[in-house]
Amino acid sequence: MIRKAVLPVAGLGTRCLPASKAIPKEMITIVDKPVIQYVVEEAVAAGIKEIVLVTHSSKNAIENHFDKHFELETTLEAKGKFELLEELRHIIPDDVKIISVRQPEPLGLGHAVLCAKPIVGDEPFLVMLPDVLVDGEGLEKNDLARMMEAYEATNAAQIMVENVPQEMAYKYGIVAIDGETPEAGKSAMISGMVEKPAPGTEPSTLAVIGRYLLPGRIFELLENTPPGAGGEIQLTDAIDTLRDDKAVAAYRMAGDTYDCGHQLGYLEATISFAKRHPKFGEGFRELMTRYQEK
Repeated sequence: MIRKAVLPVAGLGTRCLPASKAIPKEMITIVDKPVIQYVVEEAVAAGIKEIVLVTHSSKNAIENHFDKHFELETTLEAKGKFELLEELRHIIPDDVKIISVRQPEPLGLGHAVLCAKPIVGDEPFLVMLPDVLVDGEGLEKNDLARMMEAYEATNAAQIMVENVPQEMAYKYGIVAIDGETPEAGKSAMISGMVEKPAPGTEPSTLAVIGRYLLPGRIFELLENTPPGAGGEIQLTDAIDTLRDDKAVAAYRMAGDTYDCGHQLGYLEATISFAKRHPKFGEGFRELMTRYQEK
């Protein structure tokens, strides 16, 4: 059973500047919750019980968000704001742990994942990039849960992908598939990965979106992975090595995804989540109609 998810949150968030100058990019809000909370909720909905934050000294706000705030809770209780109090007390369920480790220097995504080794050990685990929101609205199970089922059925490492327009493929890491492209919600074995292929050379239009399910063996491979692009230890390089002795599959997502590390992706996510918000949705839709008419 997969119990742990690693969230690398140590980056400086330069794509989100100036908003991320003084606060972590992961704490920028979509409607009324920070981005990082949506990612944690996605993991919890899939059955994850331990969230490992690979963080940095400037990211204390993330840890504080998931910690108990006794003074605030006492104030809300004294003022009779019980609905808000309950919401704060249940940001994460009681049976889910948030654990933090530090990445001492920015040596790449692969290095950030490696920092979680003392906590994860030899277990299979998830890696979830917090820039990306994966929306499971309307699905019986979210994509993370279905990807976990694919791992347990095949014992093949899983990389979540989405189909992108061919003219946009050069912006992404693209997987090459053995055989036919899988249907949404299904997996297929991959034969390779290409980072940002030149236009017209892409092996498929299935783009890696920031969700990985990996065996504990990836840590040994990361320890022996030399610096790659940008002088950093790249997770994709270690996954390529993993394919030498273990199957790696692409899980094609069925839901929607939003790149919240990019301003337009963040705005799209805000619109999508605000339109169906249980408290603010109706008012937001009225605002949208009003501004469309101007």
